[in-house]
Amino acid sequence: MNVRLTSEADTVLSAMAEQQGISKNEAINRAILEQGSRSAHREDVRRLARQTAEDYGRLLSRLAR
Repeated sequence: MNVRLTSEADTVLSAMAEQQGISKNEAINRAILEQGSRSAHREDVRRLARQTAEDYGRLLSRLAR
């Protein structure tokens, strides 16, 4: 697979790879996995917040009075 990056993105990628002592390919793989993990975590938090609001919404409303 080929990845086409802007000049700016390539500069950032090169700096990341050099700073971490890894290849640019490895830096891309790690970034993808990290972003995937963050996205999944955000969705879990949203789901749990919705569920909590449903489960405890009435109680929280009463306590707020």
